[in-house]
Amino acid sequence: MSATIIAGKKIAAEVRAEVAERVAALRERGVTPGFVDLLIGEDSASALYVGMKNKASTEAGMRAFDHTLPATATREEALGIIERLNADPGVHGVIVQSPLPAGSPIDIFELQHALAPEKDVDGLHPENQGLLAMGRPRFVPATPAGVIELLHRSGIDVEGRRVVVVGRSNLVGRPLSILLSQKGPGLNATVTLCHTGTRDLALETRRADILIVAAGAARSITADMVSPGATVIDVGTNRDENGKLVGDVDFDQVSKVAGAITPVPGGVGPMTVAMLLANTVTAAERLAGRNDPAG
Repeated sequence: MSATIIAGKKIAAEVRAEVAERVAALRERGVTPGFVDLLIGEDSASALYVGMKNKASTEAGMRAFDHTLPATATREEALGIIERLNADPGVHGVIVQSPLPAGSPIDIFELQHALAPEKDVDGLHPENQGLLAMGRPRFVPATPAGVIELLHRSGIDVEGRRVVVVGRSNLVGRPLSILLSQKGPGLNATVTLCHTGTRDLALETRRADILIVAAGAARSITADMVSPGATVIDVGTNRDENGKLVGDVDFDQVSKVAGAITPVPGGVGPMTVAMLLANTVTAAERLAGRNDPAG
């Protein structure tokens, strides 16, 4: 068996094209969606990711810019920027780039909490996380949203199937497990959330019809841990001993067992950027609707 490759780049391009159409419609009404990324420190991977998001935003017709603070920045400096962004009517989406520099005195949760919930396009404000848990999401975090979109646009049925999520981060694993278990089209799965406390991980992963891995451990999912024909979504991004970008799944071996699989790079990564743009244009549409006297 050779797995079908789920082409994240192609699907992300479709989403971005749809976002560009929505942006064009807003611009005709005098509204240009604005996206801001707050980057603290000089992490090269984060800086590269910020550049990708800004480029994609600009290509979609949005205003995109970033605020960069040194690793020595104080919480007061970071909170001051967020306060100004919250008050700026030209800014519709804001994210705080993670991780923060090692040793930073700033608590990233405090920054996420300080964001105006209606501009929190990463869906990490406690209010937005709560709405997601209640089945009434304002914004779904971009990576989980991207995974759902990949499955949907690839024709992979989720409803009633057994899904195993490996990794319980607030950014990916936990919100994804909550989302997939909710009622609704393209959802309604039976979900198992695995983590470092799971006693027999391979036993759990072999039960999965759909296996989603966001563990942060390079090539930690091997072929013997995957049920033949299963769909495997690899959210991981790691550098191996040769500096090569690899996922949490041993792609070369698992692709011989799985029915469908995402590559790294070119799988979930492009979808994360695309869904951030989608969340930002949604935020702008909501604001435009509130400000429209006819709406």
